Amino acid sequence: MKAKFYTGFVLLIAFAITAFSFVQKDEIIDALKSGSAEKISPYFDQMVDITLPGKSNSYSKQQAELVLKDFFNINKVRNFELQHSGSNPSSNFLIGKLSTSNGTFRTTVYMRQRGDKQMVQGIEFEPSK
Repeated sequence: MKAKFYTGFVLLIAFAITAFSFVQKDEIIDALKSGSAEKISPYFDQMVDITLPGKSNSYSKQQAELVLKDFFNINKVRNFELQHSGSNPSSNFLIGKLSTSNGTFRTTVYMRQRGDKQMVQGIEFEPSK
């Protein structure tokens, strides 16, 4: 009887974490669609790797928000279309097409599990050809 209880409890916790991760992914996708650094920054880890055309660096959470805000100010976002996502027990990623006033960027967001949250550890914007 105890084994069934513990198995059920573990499955419930796993389901809750998975469901929460989907909500976070949706909120990150919405932030990309609206070009909002403010909406995505609550999901930043303490350090975030950001790759932009011509430069790549690791930034603190606060710096990463400013870098992303600058990118979105220069490249007014028109839309973000999710093309692929994947996950394993400790990490997730999103790949999509970010349409902006200055062209289209293949965008990849890397996330890692930290406690009960998926934290953004990296974002790459590569110009589409």
